[in-house]
Amino acid sequence: MKVAVVGATGLVGTRMLQGLAERRFPVTEIIPVASARSIGRKVAYEGVVNGVEGHSEWTVVSAEEAISRKPDLALFSAGGDTSRELAPKFAAVGCRVVDNSSCWRMDPTKKLVVPEINADVLGEDDYIIANPNCSTIQMVLPLAPLHKEFGIKRIVVSTYQSVTGAGYRAINQMNAERSGAKEGEYEMKFPYPIDQNILPHIDSFLEDGYTKEEQKMVRETRKILRDESIAVSATTVRVPVQGGHSESVNVEFHRDFTLEKVRELMASMPGVTIQDDPANNVYPMPLYAWGKDDVFVGRLRRDTSVPYGINLWCVSDNIRKGAATNAVQIALKLIEKGLLPAE
Repeated sequence: MKVAVVGATGLVGTRMLQGLAERRFPVTEIIPVASARSIGRKVAYEGVVNGVEGHSEWTVVSAEEAISRKPDLALFSAGGDTSRELAPKFAAVGCRVVDNSSCWRMDPTKKLVVPEINADVLGEDDYIIANPNCSTIQMVLPLAPLHKEFGIKRIVVSTYQSVTGAGYRAINQMNAERSGAKEGEYEMKFPYPIDQNILPHIDSFLEDGYTKEEQKMVRETRKILRDESIAVSATTVRVPVQGGHSESVNVEFHRDFTLEKVRELMASMPGVTIQDDPANNVYPMPLYAWGKDDVFVGRLRRDTSVPYGINLWCVSDNIRKGAATNAVQIALKLIEKGLLPAE
């Protein structure tokens, strides 16, 4: 299978290549695509190509060149504007696109997929498929089985999001500040210093005072769980952490539950790991989620302020399950459904 990775030199793009290799994706050719300044660069791939496992290198090309090669699959992580322009052009040559930007997520003609939850929606006519927001993915994955069993009435979530969610420039800013560099000596990704600081500001502000990131969590949750009645209130916060996103989640159900049943349902969900033994200081942390694909859940306890409420804490590597891993898993589902070639 010919696989294009659009944004191959970026933080998520490199993890997409890594994810393809780790899952032994059936590749015959890698087509890395990046901006004009990266064309001609070599990109390493440490996976199986034409049935042979090992190191290979592939030259970064333009989008036009990639489209001319008619790839079977394109994984996109190059921003909304790029996706809006290029995804339809790839799709027009018969290429299935899995897009990590926010461009297509709320388009009613496009599927928004977390494979463990709603891969059943994928069909023959889906040539552009949306990958959800990183914070949404790690929240809905453990909540999906609870919604089926108890019915979610309302979610109140506060996120504590890693600088990795804002790309290399954000990581470089934090590291420069930690090394003692003064403002003006390094490029600023954020409007304020991030090291030893917290910014209650992710993406741009809307007229109602919420941010686009917060709006994404509201709308995407309803679309993925297929229930427009779920009330969602989100506050998204950037923290000086590199390993992954953390979330404090309060959920109110329509029906009663037991914590034992909640744990059982979450533990049965593929990709969810329970870390919940507070007496022994066992709970999820981004330091230990880094480099892993699971969503880790802990601090499970009843919210006694409402009849059927629960509090939980979930953590996940936002570049992996929150972006690259989920995209590769969607592609694997397309193979499973016969919508992509198996070799």
